[in-house]
Parts: sequence; structure tokens; C-alpha cells
Amino acid sequence: MDKIAIVGTAQTKYERRKKDQTCYDLVYEVTTAALNDAGLTLDDIDNVITVSNDFYDGRTISSMAVGEAAGAHDKNISTVEGDGTFGAFYGAMRVLGGYRSTLVVAHSKGSEGNSKFISNAMFDPIYHRPLGLDAISSAALQANAYMTRYGITEEQCALVSVKNHGNAKRNQYAQLPLDLTVEDVMRSPQIADPLKRLDCSPISDGAAAIIIANQDMARKAKTRPVWIKGVAHCAEAYFLGDRDLSNPKALQDAARRAYQMAGINHPRNEIDVAEIYDAFSYMEPLWLEGLGICEAGAGGRLTESGATAMNGDIPINPSGGVLSAHAVLVAGLARIIESSLQIRGEAGSHQIAGVKTALAHGINGVCGQSHCVWILGAE
Repeated sequence: MDKIAIVGTAQTKYERRKKDQTCYDLVYEVTTAALNDAGLTLDDIDNVITVSNDFYDGRTISSMAVGEAAGAHDKNISTVEGDGTFGAFYGAMRVLGGYRSTLVVAHSKGSEGNSKFISNAMFDPIYHRPLGLDAISSAALQANAYMTRYGITEEQCALVSVKNHGNAKRNQYAQLPLDLTVEDVMRSPQIADPLKRLDCSPISDGAAAIIIANQDMARKAKTRPVWIKGVAHCAEAYFLGDRDLSNPKALQDAARRAYQMAGINHPRNEIDVAEIYDAFSYMEPLWLEGLGICEAGAGGRLTESGATAMNGDIPINPSGGVLSAHAVLVAGLARIIESSLQIRGEAGSHQIAGVKTALAHGINGVCGQSHCVWILGAE
């Protein structure tokens, strides 16, 4: 495909509650910061993609409330109601379709709603919603299916929480930098068997933005361009009972196509760092298996080996991941931003040395119904 790049990024600090900022304020903050990062102005932006959700924002057509803050006046504007990786995918398509540049901005204020009721609305209204299923209880079903099938232990999952909260101590934007032990995670209150509080990501407020540009606009930007080498997404069946929750087929397919586009044959050896959507601790090893980083059932052992640590041979979530800050819809876009900063060598104290190729990942729907995989490169 044509060469397109990420030339500007911005994200807020993620917090439990940003009571002094509206969604409009958050979007304006990251829009102006992304433009400043790229050294561009609104005149250089041809197209805007906003990522929002009516349920979380508490209003119909929530995107209308932030369009002006995103600088979309008198510009082509489109909206995505899903994870930021999917919004960025749409933005990339727009640039490939002829626009010089696209601004993609996502926001979320989880503090202003009840995530249990909101995530319950994801489910089928006839059969599943009356059961009271929500994001956490459904994730517990997936965790049980995965752990039972492969013998993954709660302690192995707890190691993911220990690692990522520890990594967050190096990230100025993270919400929950913590010094933890496996025992701390195991002793934390159980939320839905086998998930304990420290296996779960927090409720967060925050926003993020990126600017995607063609080659001509990338030359104009002041930043080092982060080239989009490959990107793909895929979805599975909607009903949980129609899927094998321990086998993320949609992720496998999305990864295969993204790797093919980027010319990657051995992801474990060719990817220098990965930022993946770990809303719950068990997700990191499960998604690593789906991404082909390790074999099915080997994700827990990979974490135990230290390979996914900051000093491991394939660092995973050096930013602290979604376990350390989970602004819904924003979290996937943050994974793209963190991967871009790694390639630019600007990730600060959680920078991994010598990053040339990075992977970013996001999910939509219950238990990772759909996945979006990005391969980003320095050249």
C-alpha cells in the first residue's frame, strides 16, 4: 500500500475522575497537543475522525458534542463508536483514499457512568442481558475457559498484573503505578471467579489523538514519522456460546493479515516491543498466543520466563498497559501512541532500546469479539 505515517500524538494523564474537565475539554487538549507535536496547524488537517460512545457520554450522537473541539469545522468528519484502534484504522483508510492527513481523537469519562450497566447493554437483549452479564463477569467466563483448557494458573496471571503495574511507575500518563507482589494480587478481593480486583483494569477518564499523514505531509511535519507497515481487523460471532473463548480466532486472522502486509514471518523475532489490550490480567498471555508470539497454552510460561518484562527479549506493555489505565475507547489509541513513541525513541523512562518495529493492538466487543492489529515501523 502507499506509505502513510503517524506524525503527531498526544494523550492526557489518565485519572479515576477528571471532574474539572468535560469531554469537550479533553478533546480540545489532545487535539491542540497533537498538532503542536507534529508542528502542523488545522489548515494541514483535511479530515477528522472522532471516537466516542453514546452510552458512556450519556447523550445521543455523542460525537456532535466534540466535533468543534477536534477542529472539524468546515472539514470532512466521520465518527466511530468503538475502540480507538478501529477509529485509527478508518483514519488510515481516509489517507490512503486521497486525503493528505487525518486527525483521530478518542475520549472517555468512565467516571460519569456505571460500567456494569453500560457493558451489560453489549449483550443480546432477549437471552443474555437479563442474566446480568457485564464486561467483568463475561471476562471471568473467558478466563475460566482459557485457564481450564491449558492449565494456566492464577499466579501466572497475577505476574502480568505485577509486571504491568510496575512498568506504569515509569509512565507519567499511567493511572495506577504500583509496587505489587503475586501475593498482593492473590489476596485482593475477588470480583468474579477467578478474577480479583488487581486482575482487573480501573475505571478511567482520559483522551488521546494521533495525526496520520501521507508522504508529502509527513515531510512537512517536524516529528520523525512512524510508518504504518500493516494493519488488519477481524470479528468473531456475537453470541458467547458460538465461540471458543480460549481460542481467539479473530485475533489470529487479524494478526496473520497484518504480518503479511508488513512482511513479518517470525513475530517473536521481528517485533521489538508490543502494546496490547490487557483489560484483565489473563488477556495478555491469551492475546500473545493469538498474535503468534508464542504457542497456544504457552502464554503463562512466557510471562514466568521474564521474556515479556522491560529487559526481556520481547517487552510487552512497557507503558503499564490497560491494567494501569483503562479509558474505554481511548485505550487502544493509547497503545498506538505508546508504540509510536517507542519507535521515535521518546517513551521516556519506559523506553526500550533500539525499537524499529512495534505492534499495537485493540479490541471491540465482549471477550475480544473483534481485534485490530497494527504493525508500525521506523522506516
